[in-house]
Amino acid sequence: MRIYIPATLPRLREIVEAGGLPPGFLAYAVTPALREWYTDGDAEELEYVAMTDAARDSLRQLAVGTGAPARRVVIAADVPDTALAALSSPIDEGSRAVVRVSGATPMHRFASVHVDGDDAVDDVRAALGAVPDADAGDEDAQFLLDSVEDHELLWYATQEIPDLVSRT
Repeated sequence: MRIYIPATLPRLREIVEAGGLPPGFLAYAVTPALREWYTDGDAEELEYVAMTDAARDSLRQLAVGTGAPARRVVIAADVPDTALAALSSPIDEGSRAVVRVSGATPMHRFASVHVDGDDAVDDVRAALGAVPDADAGDEDAQFLLDSVEDHELLWYATQEIPDLVSRT
């Protein structure tokens, strides 16, 4: 099953240096709950929803003030279906795609990495300070977060990962 792992550029570097991810991390995938909620969506649309949820999580990781470059990062990886467990209480309000990955995910399971382009950086920066207010229900702050989603993440092949991490 394809999973989408939220990250930041420094976190991507850590993952590369470690050779992958240990068991127990959170990711996003096309879960039965997501399929039930989005009944009209085909497989590609459902994967896009899961990836968007991972990108939102990446934005929240950036908002905690890590000093990471203002770019959302999502790692796409393929893991056995048996390695996933849907969470009974999602951490991301409304996310029906969040899962816990019970097995280690070595880098050879990575399919691609998706990162914000230069055109998204200003909107990402503007949204970072709005995350707490958006989470508290402020509609103007939510608008800033939503504007980030207008930017499509750029696709990078796994052989391009060393170039990505060298930028951090």
